[in-house]
Formats: sequence, C-alpha cells, structure tokens
Amino acid sequence: MKTLDQSFDEPAMNLACDEILLNEVDSDTREATLRFWEPQLPFVVIGYGNNINRECLIESCKQNKIQIFRRFSGGGAVLQASGCLNYSLILPISTKEGTNNISSTNCHIMKTHQGAFTEALSHKVTIEGHTDLALNGLKFSGNAQKRTKNALVFHGTFLLNFDLELLDKSLRMPSVQPLYREGRSHDKFCTNIPLTVDSVKNLIKTAWQANETAKPVDGEKISQLTNAKYSQKEWIYRQTKINHESE
Repeated sequence: MKTLDQSFDEPAMNLACDEILLNEVDSDTREATLRFWEPQLPFVVIGYGNNINRECLIESCKQNKIQIFRRFSGGGAVLQASGCLNYSLILPISTKEGTNNISSTNCHIMKTHQGAFTEALSHKVTIEGHTDLALNGLKFSGNAQKRTKNALVFHGTFLLNFDLELLDKSLRMPSVQPLYREGRSHDKFCTNIPLTVDSVKNLIKTAWQANETAKPVDGEKISQLTNAKYSQKEWIYRQTKINHESE
C-alpha cells in the first residue's frame, strides 16, 4: 500500500479525488492507497442518501457561509473544518484481506484502527455503532464506505483540534442515531483526541504498512469530475424537495 497526502482548497475537489482513486483501483491502474487530506474552511458533507433538509441547518449554514456538499458514500452528515484529519483507504476487494463484503470490511478496518489508537492513547478505544471510534463514550471518528465491483473506499474523519461548537450551528440531530448516542447534542457526543496530525498520520500509515509514496491524482481529472458532479446543485440537492434556483 502507498500513501497519498493530497488536499485541495476547494471542498468539492476533495470529494472528487476519492471517487477517482476508487475508479483507478477498481480498474487496476492504481494499487491500494491510503490518502490523507485536511479541510481549509468549514463545510458540510452529507451522505449519498441523505436529505439536506433533514440533516442540515440550511439557514444557519448560509449565515455562517458554510457550504454543503454530497459525497458518493453512505453514512450521515459531517462538518469538515480545521482540526479534522481525513483519511481514505482505497483497497481492492479480496477474501484474503477481509474485504469481501460490507460487514467484514467494517470489522477488519475498524479493529485495525481501534488497536492503533488504543496503543497511541494508552487508553481503551471502543468501536461503537457500526463504524464509530469512541474514547470514554465520546465519538472522535466516523466512517463510511463505497464499493464497486473490484474495489472499495473506506473513509472517515479524526477529530484532533476541532471547534465542537460549530456542529450544533450547522447540523440537525441526525435522522439515524446509534444507541450509544443517547440523544446527546453534537458537542456533548463528540470529542477531540490529544494527538497531533503528524502522529495520527504515522500511526495509520504504520497500521497499514503504507510506507511508500503514491503518485498524485491527476488535477485535470479532479477538476472535470468536480465541475460535472460535485459542484452541481442537481447532485448536492438530489432527493431533497427544495427550490435551489436562488442558492
């Protein structure tokens, strides 16, 4: 596996990059890749099947100049901002590596990360819900996956130095909640962990033995997919009954 540290100032380009990586691994033109990226400005990313009205505080996002985007994987809405470290694992599907179905992939990757963070924090990290990591019952990582015929992307966020108060200003209480949440507000449910960006990158790279550097994704491909899909209101507002002509 190789590591790619590639971030973009434009939020939608970061989402497009993951889809291109998945397509390249699926077509066997790129080997397994671990990507890291960090947001520069706050923005919301909703899951593929989410309804914007149900998950987001749209007017509050407008007032705070927080844009909303849609990713191509499942899961719920998340707020991206400074203090978040995002990672994406793009892997070929293999029965030997425990990635042959959704459940086995969740188990394989989450247990790997659980062990790495438990060691780094010298404190028991738990797997909660389907794909959350928690410290003392507080969530610090949420994850989602998308699968094609031959490959998958499993991606998520680690909260390191994040302004938790921003969450309740941009996101509604989620439509689907894990039992361990117990109705807690966003800022009472989530936590930062006391690790630096570099230390988390190193522990994830070590966990996946991603010791070599991957070639960057072609910028022109990313721009094309961003313009054709991720920046389009038809994509962002799909499944949402809202007049976005004036947005």
